[in-house]
Amino acid sequence: MMKVAVCPGSFDPITYGHLDIIKRGAKVFDQLNVVVLNNSSKNPLFSVEERIELIKKVTSDIPNVKVDSFQGLLVDYAKSVKASAIIRGLRAVSDFEYEMQITSMNRVLDDAIETFFVMTNNQYSFLSSSIVKEVAKYNGNVSELVPASVESALREKFASKE
Repeated sequence: MMKVAVCPGSFDPITYGHLDIIKRGAKVFDQLNVVVLNNSSKNPLFSVEERIELIKKVTSDIPNVKVDSFQGLLVDYAKSVKASAIIRGLRAVSDFEYEMQITSMNRVLDDAIETFFVMTNNQYSFLSSSIVKEVAKYNGNVSELVPASVESALREKFASKE
C-alpha cells in the first residue's frame, strides 16, 4: 500500500524553506501532495494557478511530488487523495502553538490522519514568504531565499505594479 502525505501551505511564493520540507517529506513518503491553500481571507501576490506553476517548476526533479490546490478542510482533501499524513514545517517555537491548534482540530475531524512536524533547516529558520515579498518589493536580493524562477516571477509581478 502506497504511503501518501499532504504538505499544505500558501506558498506565496514558495521559498527554499518550503523546498527543504518538501524534499525531506518526499524521501519518507511514496507520494507527497504539495497543496496550495486557496484562502479567501488572504490577499495573495500570486494567483493559485501561478503558485501551482511555480511549485511544479521547482519540484520537477522530485518524481513523487504532485502539486494541487484546495478550498475547505484539509482533512477532507487528505481523505480524497487517500493520504494518511500531513506534513507541517516548523521554523521556530513560535510556529508550534499555532500548528498545535490546527493539528488538534484536524485530529478531532479525523483521527486516522497523522500530522508530522518537520523542523526546517537552520539556515531557513527566519525565512517566510512575507519577508521574501517585502524584500523583493523594494528590489532587494532574494536569490538566496528562493529559486531563480521564483525570483524572476517576483520581479515581474512587482514591475507590473509600478
